[in-house]
Amino acid sequence: MSELISIDIMTLFPEMCEAVLSESIIGRARKNGYIDIKCHQIRDFAFDKHKRVDDTPYGGGKGMVMKAEPIFKCFESVCDYRGERPKLIYMTPKGRVFSQEIAKELNYEKRIALLCGHYEGVDERVLEEIVDEYISIGDYVLTGGEIPALAVVDSVCRMVPGVLSENVCFEDESHYNGFLEYPQYTKPSSWHNKNVPEVLLSGHHANIEKWKREMSVKETLKYRPDLYENVNMCRKSTMNLG
Repeated sequence: MSELISIDIMTLFPEMCEAVLSESIIGRARKNGYIDIKCHQIRDFAFDKHKRVDDTPYGGGKGMVMKAEPIFKCFESVCDYRGERPKLIYMTPKGRVFSQEIAKELNYEKRIALLCGHYEGVDERVLEEIVDEYISIGDYVLTGGEIPALAVVDSVCRMVPGVLSENVCFEDESHYNGFLEYPQYTKPSSWHNKNVPEVLLSGHHANIEKWKREMSVKETLKYRPDLYENVNMCRKSTMNLG
C-alpha cells in the first residue's frame, strides 16, 4: 500500500464533520485504513475559563472574529500529533477556486490540514503566521468553512488508491480529464418510452468507448462551453510547447 494520506480538520464543529466523514465511501475507507482523517476542536485551545474563541473586531463592524491564539495552539497540536508540519489550507472566498486539478495537486501532498473559519472571519495575523494556501469552493457565502472543507476532503480522498474499487471509477468522471461525464443509464432498457441508446446494448466495446468520448464532448459543449474552451486552450498550449 502507498503512504497513508493524513488530513486534519481544525474546526469549531468536529461532530458535524465526523457525521459526514464517517459515512459512505469515505467512512469505509477510514475504517479500512486507506486514509487517516482527524477533526480537532479549536475551542479546546482557548485560554479562558469560558473557552471563548472569538471577540469583537477592532475598528468596529458587525459580528465576531475568531482569535489568533486558539487557532495557533490548535495547529501546534496538529503538528505534534503528526510529528511533522502538514500543509495548512484556509477555506476562504479569497482563495483559488477549487477544481479537479487542485484536488490532484493535494492528493500528492500526503499531509494536509484544513482550517475552517466561522463568524465574521479569522484574525489576519494567525493566517499570515501559519497558513500556506487559501482555497474557495465558489463565489457565494456560507456560515462557516466546514462544508467547503468536507467538499475538498471528499474530492481528494476518493483518488487515494483503495478508496474506490478501481481508478477508472474516478478517471471516467466529470472534470477529471477536463470534460463532463457522458450520460449514464441502467435497467430497464425502456422507461417512460425513453430507450437506452442502442450502442450501449450492443456489446461492441470499441463502439461503446467511441460513443462515450463523443457524448462527453457534446455534454461539455452543451452545459459547460467554458470547460470545453479551456481544454482546447490547454491542448493548443501543449502543442506549441512541443
